[in-house]
Amino acid sequence: GGLIDLGAGDQESSAAIQYGGKLDEDVDYRVYAKDFYSRALDVANGASAHDGWSKPQGGFRLDWSPGADKLTMSGDIYGGAEAQPGVPNQLISGGNLTAHWEHPLDGSAPLQLLAYYDYTRRWTDAGGSFTLNTYNLEIQHGFNLGSWNNIVWGVGDRIDQYRITDAVSSSASLLWRPPARTLNLANIFAEDHIPLSDSVQLTVGLKLENDPYSGISPMPSGRLSWKVDDNNLIWGAVSRAVRSPTPFDTDVVEKLGGIAFLTGNPDFLPEQVTAYEAGYRGQFSSLVSFSVSLFENVYDDLKSIEPTIPTILPLYWGNGIEGNTYGLEAWGSYQAADWWLLSAGFNLQREDLKFAPGASGLVGVSQAGDDPRHQVSLRSSMNLSDDLVLDADLRDIGALPDPKVPEYVELNLNLGWRISDTLELSLSGFNLLHARHLEYVTAAAAEVKRNFFVETKWRF
Repeated sequence: GGLIDLGAGDQESSAAIQYGGKLDEDVDYRVYAKDFYSRALDVANGASAHDGWSKPQGGFRLDWSPGADKLTMSGDIYGGAEAQPGVPNQLISGGNLTAHWEHPLDGSAPLQLLAYYDYTRRWTDAGGSFTLNTYNLEIQHGFNLGSWNNIVWGVGDRIDQYRITDAVSSSASLLWRPPARTLNLANIFAEDHIPLSDSVQLTVGLKLENDPYSGISPMPSGRLSWKVDDNNLIWGAVSRAVRSPTPFDTDVVEKLGGIAFLTGNPDFLPEQVTAYEAGYRGQFSSLVSFSVSLFENVYDDLKSIEPTIPTILPLYWGNGIEGNTYGLEAWGSYQAADWWLLSAGFNLQREDLKFAPGASGLVGVSQAGDDPRHQVSLRSSMNLSDDLVLDADLRDIGALPDPKVPEYVELNLNLGWRISDTLELSLSGFNLLHARHLEYVTAAAAEVKRNFFVETKWRF
């Protein structure tokens, strides 16, 4: 059958249509098309931020089950335009195609193969463009080794081909040298689930990633869980991850008045983190569940800005920031009545970042992160009747330290009415507590406005 989804509000409007069915006994299909338009926000003085945008898109999905095998193919194609203050609109276009194949194997998990291709292009009428072709292939398989080893392993390879064309204007200040590259990112991984007893399980894993700039990076992980009883679980984990260098880290050239002000660093290192976590999860009754976790993330080789000695300019990207973040995350739910579910979440985080010995200290450590110290969310979901639902989301976001942004509290509401088996209507309000509020700071930061949205869905 089909679905038509229409929505309109003071900030956004949207339209979508979807239809699906069977081509034969083993083949299902779905096609869709949609578009939306987001109106421009305002800056602090009330003037338009000139950042309205739209993105029409269409696509398909095909599911084929010949025998025991399963094959899924999907694809999308899209375009779009986003206004920019004082310059021509930024235009985008692109498309993708994905294939996922599962083949059963005797005595083990199915063999899975995922392949996709993605094309995207971004440009303006004033010249200057970015074009990227991505090719990706992944294989994954699981099997049992002996009576107490459940192993999942896989390999993957991704090829990125991009080209960046400079703007026609001679005043272009952000350049890439070279402007085009073909990058290859390969990985191999394995993970072993080991039951040490009926209630204790150990999971160990290792991923080796070979990126085009820094070579092979090992990323090990380990997790231990103890199921105390049917309602209580305690767990702990240690893992390592990296952020591989990108062309922005190695190839960028930023000019100021024709002078190279900042450049990339061909020797830029991967940014690294070792994460330590421990937690508890419990089901206190059929009505109450609760989960809490503690974490500490230890960072090394984070991006910094360093001067060329002795000329100072050009500045370049270095790896001169280190430190840690630590905190607590908690969330829970309470079934207040058959028709009423309450849930809450709380995040508390502290950052302790500093410059490593020998680093310049330019700009300050805030360049590595400007994050709130706490975030709180409360959610209420009420089935007022068989056909009427009311959802409320209240969030409290702590102040950002540098650049400073005040703490704010906001509320979203949604009232949904199921008129019939084929027709639904909903009314939503976003950021209802204030006419507008600021969430980040830049030279022309747009403020998030209170807005409303009416949506109807018709199934046929």
